[in-house]
Amino acid sequence: MSLPPRAVVVHRATELTELIARHGTRQQAGFFLSSRGRDLAELDARHQAQQEALATVSASIPLDWRRAVAERNDLDRFVFGPEDLVIAVGQDGLVANAAKYLDGQPVIGVNPEPGRNPGVLVPHEPAAVPDLLRSSTVEERTMVAASTDDGQTLLALNEVYVGHRSHQSARYRLASPEGLEERQSSSGLLVGTGTGSTGWCRSAWQERGSRLRLPLATERALCWFVREAWPSPATGTSCTEGLLSLEDRLTVTAEADLVVFGDGIESDTLTITWGQRLDITVAETRLRLMR
Repeated sequence: MSLPPRAVVVHRATELTELIARHGTRQQAGFFLSSRGRDLAELDARHQAQQEALATVSASIPLDWRRAVAERNDLDRFVFGPEDLVIAVGQDGLVANAAKYLDGQPVIGVNPEPGRNPGVLVPHEPAAVPDLLRSSTVEERTMVAASTDDGQTLLALNEVYVGHRSHQSARYRLASPEGLEERQSSSGLLVGTGTGSTGWCRSAWQERGSRLRLPLATERALCWFVREAWPSPATGTSCTEGLLSLEDRLTVTAEADLVVFGDGIESDTLTITWGQRLDITVAETRLRLMR
């Protein structure tokens, strides 16, 4: 007998919740905000909007379905099942945070604050969830995979960062799909998807005035940029950006201790040491975003 579907509601603690946890009481949190020219009422309104969205979503889940709740900070410890349907209630980045732990489970992105969040990955109002639970319209978005030579792997929806833990100069050898190889010292390497091309990768692209064509969100391709490569007698700057197709790989060989993390979650990283190899490719897994 097969199990009924499980709806997993993913959310992030609101700024009000985090502030009260940090300062102990609501009154202390209010005093802290007022000393910085802010009002507790603003945080109250945003907290209330999220609570109302979560209540609407919860009421939309069929009674015969199983259900679970996962907070953003617990995602690296949460076990998703193959029959799960994920409902992310919050900012666009919350979908990216959850995506790296999924393996084809569909995701509904719910925007509790339409006037504040762009809604690229959370395009739906809470009231739309009942219809979406019955929908089969799915948009598949490309993800990026990083794999080490000792079997560690990491997925990301936006981008993978490779560099020094404290973002100081990172030393490594970079080998591109075109056969170029260069020893580099830089503040890190970014490899992003079309979805990530609206964020950190786009910032690098704009800053250097690159003519590289950034991939589309559903395109099976990646873009990559080396940040602030340093020219010296031992390190070069001639191989600092490019595109990866479905068959390509970008290879990094560490010449110092480096970390690898995805979508800005620095608490969930891979570590590579001197001489270890890291391959970055288009991931086989794709985010299935319900439309």
